[in-house]
Formats: sequence, C-alpha cells, structure tokens
Amino acid sequence: MNEWIAVGMLALVGLLIPLSMMAVSYLIRPSVPETSKRATYESGEVPTGGTRIRFNIQYYMVALLFLVFDIETVLLFPWAVVYLDAVESDAVSLLEILGPMLVFVAILLVGLAWAWRSGAVQWARSPYQVETEADRP
Repeated sequence: MNEWIAVGMLALVGLLIPLSMMAVSYLIRPSVPETSKRATYESGEVPTGGTRIRFNIQYYMVALLFLVFDIETVLLFPWAVVYLDAVESDAVSLLEILGPMLVFVAILLVGLAWAWRSGAVQWARSPYQVETEADRP
C-alpha cells in the first residue's frame, strides 16, 4: 500500500509542477496587444493570399519512404555487429544468421518496387513520359 502512495504523490507532483508553471507565467507575463501579433506571420512578412494552401502529396510520400529506409539502416547496423560475432563463434548456421535479414530486406525491396511502380519516388515527369501518356487512348 505504501508503494501506491509514493506513485500517487509522484503523479500529483508531476501534475502540479507544470500547472503551477503555467499559472505563474500567465500572471507575470506582459500583455501588449498589437495588431501585428494577430497576423499570419509574426516576422513582419506581409501575407499574400490565404493561409490554407495545398501541399503536394509527393512531399509526404518522400518523407515516409525516407523514414522506412532510414529505419532499415538503423536496423542493419546492429544486425551486422551481431552477424560478425555469430560468424566468429560458429555456434549457428549461416541460414539462421542470414535468413531473417534476407527476409527483411526482401520485404523492403518489394515495398520499394511497389513505390517505384506507383510513382511515389518519381519527383517530376520527364518529357518522354508526358508524350507517351498523351499518346495513350
């Protein structure tokens, strides 16, 4: 029971500290209302047009692909270290060492092939592609 009292006190302190910091900052902050603070850009940049603009989905696709292959790299480095230790010890077979990583890389290659085929990694259309698409019925 005493352990739960400590957990409850820790939770209470964890809530009180941020709330008290927000309350103190609300009380002592300067309040200087200016019209420039309500502008879209506070940097003094004069806004032109609306604030809601459409972004090309290609940015997000490239970012997601970057994350996937970045994580792959992060997983390959520790595996290489373990692979080196396993090869030196001769305790396991080559299939047990290489098998899981080859399956992992094969799944990523299938994903890359799908992304390539669907045009996710294609940033701009070449003139040749525009011509061939115009020739299609």
